[in-house]
Amino acid sequence: MNALVKASENLPAANAGQELQQYLTFMLGGEVFAIGILHIKEIIEYGQLTSVPMMPEFIRGVINLRGAVVPVVDLASRFGGKPSQITRRSCIVILELASEAETQVIGVVVDAVNEVLEIAGTDIEPPPSFGTRIRTDFIQGMGKVQERFVIILNVNNVLSTEDLTILGKAIGGGAALAESAA
Repeated sequence: MNALVKASENLPAANAGQELQQYLTFMLGGEVFAIGILHIKEIIEYGQLTSVPMMPEFIRGVINLRGAVVPVVDLASRFGGKPSQITRRSCIVILELASEAETQVIGVVVDAVNEVLEIAGTDIEPPPSFGTRIRTDFIQGMGKVQERFVIILNVNNVLSTEDLTILGKAIGGGAALAESAA
Protein backbone atom coordinates (compact mmCIF):
# COMPACT_ATOMS: atom_id res chain seq x y z
CA MET A 1 0.00 0.00 0.00
CA ASN A 2 1.46 3.35 -0.90
CA ALA A 3 2.14 6.24 1.44
CA LEU A 4 -0.46 8.53 -0.14
CA VAL A 5 -3.24 6.02 0.45
CA LYS A 6 -1.99 5.40 4.01
CA ALA A 7 -1.91 9.14 4.70
CA SER A 8 -5.45 9.58 3.43
CA GLU A 9 -6.72 6.87 5.79
CA ASN A 10 -5.80 9.07 8.76
CA LEU A 11 -8.08 11.91 7.61
CA PRO A 12 -11.64 12.34 8.90
CA ALA A 13 -14.13 10.08 7.10
CA ALA A 14 -15.67 12.98 5.11
CA ASN A 15 -12.26 13.87 3.63
CA ALA A 16 -10.75 10.38 3.39
CA GLY A 17 -8.85 9.97 0.13
CA GLN A 18 -9.98 13.35 -1.18
CA GLU A 19 -6.67 15.10 -0.52
CA LEU A 20 -5.22 16.01 -3.89
CA GLN A 21 -1.53 15.56 -4.58
CA GLN A 22 0.24 17.20 -7.51
CA TYR A 23 2.37 15.21 -9.92
CA LEU A 24 4.53 16.16 -12.89
CA THR A 25 3.68 13.80 -15.76
CA PHE A 26 6.11 12.95 -18.53
CA MET A 27 6.60 10.53 -21.39
CA LEU A 28 9.20 7.80 -21.38
CA GLY A 29 9.24 5.06 -23.99
CA GLY A 30 5.64 5.75 -25.00
CA GLU A 31 4.27 5.47 -21.45
CA VAL A 32 3.09 8.19 -19.08
CA PHE A 33 4.92 8.43 -15.75
CA ALA A 34 4.55 10.83 -12.84
CA ILE A 35 6.71 12.12 -10.00
CA GLY A 36 5.39 13.96 -6.96
CA ILE A 37 5.80 17.70 -7.52
CA LEU A 38 7.52 18.12 -4.16
CA HIS A 39 10.57 16.27 -5.56
CA ILE A 40 10.81 18.53 -8.63
CA LYS A 41 13.26 21.41 -8.46
CA GLU A 42 13.10 22.50 -12.11
CA ILE A 43 12.89 21.35 -15.71
CA ILE A 44 15.63 22.26 -18.17
CA GLU A 45 16.28 21.73 -21.85
CA TYR A 46 18.49 18.75 -22.66
CA GLY A 47 21.94 20.22 -23.18
CA GLN A 48 25.60 19.37 -23.14
CA LEU A 49 26.47 16.55 -20.75
CA THR A 50 29.95 15.55 -19.72
CA SER A 51 30.36 11.78 -19.52
CA VAL A 52 32.13 10.36 -16.51
CA PRO A 53 34.28 7.26 -17.10
CA MET A 54 33.45 3.94 -15.40
CA MET A 55 29.87 4.86 -14.48
CA PRO A 56 26.93 2.48 -14.92
CA GLU A 57 25.21 2.78 -18.30
CA PHE A 58 22.13 4.47 -16.80
CA ILE A 59 24.23 7.47 -15.68
CA ARG A 60 24.43 9.70 -18.76
CA GLY A 61 26.94 12.09 -17.25
CA VAL A 62 27.00 15.36 -15.33
CA ILE A 63 25.86 18.90 -16.07
CA ASN A 64 26.89 22.24 -14.67
CA LEU A 65 23.74 23.76 -13.16
CA ARG A 66 24.58 27.29 -12.02
CA GLY A 67 27.98 26.19 -10.74
CA ALA A 68 26.84 22.90 -9.18
CA VAL A 69 27.74 19.52 -10.64
CA VAL A 70 24.53 17.52 -11.14
CA PRO A 71 24.58 13.86 -12.23
CA VAL A 72 22.05 12.94 -14.94
CA VAL A 73 20.33 9.54 -15.00
CA ASP A 74 18.69 8.04 -18.08
CA LEU A 75 15.43 6.63 -16.66
CA ALA A 76 14.76 4.41 -19.67
CA SER A 77 18.15 2.75 -19.21
CA ARG A 78 17.66 2.59 -15.42
CA PHE A 79 14.42 0.67 -16.01
CA GLY A 80 16.37 -1.94 -17.99
CA GLY A 81 15.55 -0.68 -21.47
CA LYS A 82 17.54 0.97 -24.20
CA PRO A 83 18.95 4.43 -23.51
CA SER A 84 16.58 7.28 -24.40
CA GLN A 85 16.76 8.69 -27.89
CA ILE A 86 17.37 12.42 -27.53
CA THR A 87 14.90 14.55 -29.51
CA ARG A 88 14.02 18.24 -29.48
CA ARG A 89 11.34 17.49 -26.81
CA SER A 90 13.77 15.68 -24.49
CA CYS A 91 14.21 17.38 -21.12
CA ILE A 92 16.15 16.97 -17.93
CA VAL A 93 13.96 17.04 -14.83
CA ILE A 94 15.98 18.20 -11.83
CA LEU A 95 14.96 16.35 -8.65
CA GLU A 96 15.79 16.90 -5.00
CA LEU A 97 16.05 13.61 -3.12
CA ALA A 98 16.41 13.46 0.63
CA SER A 99 18.66 10.70 1.92
CA GLU A 100 19.50 10.00 5.56
CA ALA A 101 22.35 12.51 5.69
CA GLU A 102 21.69 15.08 2.97
CA THR A 103 19.65 16.31 0.05
CA GLN A 104 20.92 15.16 -3.33
CA VAL A 105 20.16 17.01 -6.58
CA ILE A 106 19.88 14.68 -9.58
CA GLY A 107 18.74 15.14 -13.17
CA VAL A 108 16.69 12.54 -15.02
CA VAL A 109 16.30 12.39 -18.80
CA VAL A 110 12.68 12.14 -20.03
CA ASP A 111 11.31 11.99 -23.58
CA ALA A 112 8.88 14.90 -23.02
CA VAL A 113 7.23 16.71 -20.13
CA ASN A 114 3.42 16.67 -20.24
CA GLU A 115 1.72 18.60 -17.43
CA VAL A 116 1.14 18.88 -13.70
CA LEU A 117 -1.90 16.87 -12.58
CA GLU A 118 -3.76 16.64 -9.31
CA ILE A 119 -4.64 13.08 -8.31
CA ALA A 120 -6.80 12.23 -5.30
CA GLY A 121 -5.63 9.49 -2.94
CA THR A 122 -8.75 7.48 -3.83
CA ASP A 123 -7.61 7.46 -7.48
CA ILE A 124 -4.27 5.82 -6.69
CA GLU A 125 -4.07 2.04 -6.78
CA PRO A 126 -1.20 0.01 -5.29
CA PRO A 127 1.58 -1.06 -7.68
CA PRO A 128 0.70 -4.12 -9.74
CA SER A 129 2.50 -7.32 -8.82
CA PHE A 130 3.19 -8.05 -12.51
CA GLY A 131 2.66 -6.70 -16.00
CA THR A 132 4.91 -3.65 -16.02
CA ARG A 133 8.23 -3.27 -17.78
CA ILE A 134 9.89 -1.83 -14.68
CA ARG A 135 10.52 -3.23 -11.21
CA THR A 136 7.47 -2.95 -8.99
CA ASP A 137 9.52 -1.42 -6.16
CA PHE A 138 10.13 1.55 -8.50
CA ILE A 139 6.35 2.18 -8.58
CA GLN A 140 4.63 4.11 -5.80
CA GLY A 141 1.20 3.53 -7.32
CA MET A 142 -0.99 3.66 -10.38
CA GLY A 143 -2.92 6.93 -10.68
CA LYS A 144 -6.25 6.86 -12.52
CA VAL A 145 -6.51 9.89 -14.80
CA GLN A 146 -9.33 10.13 -17.38
CA GLU A 147 -9.79 6.38 -17.84
CA ARG A 148 -6.02 5.80 -18.13
CA PHE A 149 -3.35 4.85 -15.66
CA VAL A 150 -0.30 6.97 -14.92
CA ILE A 151 2.66 5.17 -13.34
CA ILE A 152 3.64 7.15 -10.23
CA LEU A 153 7.32 6.58 -9.53
CA ASN A 154 8.88 6.07 -6.11
CA VAL A 155 11.95 8.21 -6.78
CA ASN A 156 13.68 7.11 -3.59
CA ASN A 157 13.64 3.49 -4.84
CA VAL A 158 14.45 4.35 -8.46
CA LEU A 159 17.61 6.00 -7.15
CA SER A 160 18.51 3.79 -4.20
CA THR A 161 21.10 4.52 -1.52
CA GLU A 162 23.66 2.49 -3.48
CA ASP A 163 22.93 4.56 -6.59
CA LEU A 164 23.26 7.80 -4.62
CA THR A 165 26.70 6.64 -3.46
CA ILE A 166 27.72 6.02 -7.08
CA LEU A 167 26.36 9.44 -8.03
CA GLY A 168 28.24 11.05 -5.15
CA LYS A 169 31.46 9.58 -6.53
CA ALA A 170 30.50 10.84 -9.99
CA ILE A 171 30.11 14.36 -8.61
CA GLY A 172 33.53 14.21 -6.93
CA GLY A 173 35.27 12.85 -10.00
CA GLY A 174 33.24 14.77 -12.54
CA ALA A 175 33.47 18.26 -11.06
CA ALA A 176 36.44 19.33 -13.14
CA LEU A 177 34.91 17.72 -16.23
CA ALA A 178 31.61 19.57 -15.77
CA GLU A 179 33.37 22.89 -15.25
CA SER A 180 35.29 22.42 -18.48
CA ALA A 181 32.02 21.66 -20.30
CA ALA A 182 30.32 24.85 -19.10
